[in-house]
Amino acid sequence: MEDELDALRKRRIEELKQQAGQQGTAKVLRVDEGTFHELLTTRPFLVVDFWAEWCGPCRMVGPVIEAIAEELGDTVTFAKCNTDENPRIAASYSITAIPTIMLFAQGQLVDRIIGAYPKETMRSRVIRAFGLKK
Repeated sequence: MEDELDALRKRRIEELKQQAGQQGTAKVLRVDEGTFHELLTTRPFLVVDFWAEWCGPCRMVGPVIEAIAEELGDTVTFAKCNTDENPRIAASYSITAIPTIMLFAQGQLVDRIIGAYPKETMRSRVIRAFGLKK
């Protein structure tokens, strides 16, 4: 039992190290109740896609978020949060519909996008919310 806990701890520490080293990459991070607060407080610009496996529109938004992360990942951190696996996070932000994309600047919510939109619409909202020059 203790060996299993040690293995889980080591694996979790490695995951966190990898995530911490990915600021500025185009990778979209997965967040959960254990990592959400850390990202929120350590990343100046954070976009979080709240989604669920069973949600059709969420599957359409996923590639859009990844494409925008390719373009803006050097300035903005992008993450995904599965609402079925993390209901407390979703409830704390009163998320009642998915996909919901939340944009945080310096830990403060600055915009909320509900629903699936084309890439250019989402990209424009991200740029405007964070005052980026791209």
